[in-house]
Amino acid sequence: MEITIILQFLESIFLQGDGGAFGFLGERGALGSDDPMVKGMILSMFAVAGFGILLNLFNSGVRRKLVDQVKLRRIMKETRAFQKERMAAFRSKDTEKQATLNKKSSYMNKMNMEMMQMNMRPMMFTFVPLILIFYFVLPQLFSYTVALSPIPLNVIPGDFFQLTCTVEQAADVEHVCEEENALYLWAWYFLSSIAFSGIIMKLTRTTMDMG
Repeated sequence: MEITIILQFLESIFLQGDGGAFGFLGERGALGSDDPMVKGMILSMFAVAGFGILLNLFNSGVRRKLVDQVKLRRIMKETRAFQKERMAAFRSKDTEKQATLNKKSSYMNKMNMEMMQMNMRPMMFTFVPLILIFYFVLPQLFSYTVALSPIPLNVIPGDFFQLTCTVEQAADVEHVCEEENALYLWAWYFLSSIAFSGIIMKLTRTTMDMG
């Protein structure tokens, strides 16, 4: 999994409001509106996916401006070659080779730190717009749930990272969920964003895939 996708996952943690760890959204929990401007699940489903694509394009644009892609790929290629060489030396128990590689460890640690900083830099500029869109734009446009899943997607135990409505939530008349396995607004955006991120990064040449 690419580090940009991991960063998107971390961003999405802050967007969850349905009884999650942060609970920014008050008693009702989830993002959305009782009287959304965009009505109908099919229209909402495609519109939210469209927002995911647009924000991915925005992220890729920022990444192209702030990150030297040539330098990043060079560092990645160098660090991966070093890791592969060190693993081979460890498996073959070549102590002489290990000693030689250990002398290079401090340099490679510096390269890894620089690579991490390069990848984190765009997030400093994209995180705030993402939060503003989620808390001031999308909740006005869409309902709390915008799609249906054939199966439950709450693979992480507990209430920390819920993607779909549970049976108990759907049965609760005061809860925002109306159907079991309905996907929350933020969850559908997250899944749509992940689905298209790889394609968009390849098209904009901001991918970190060395293959």
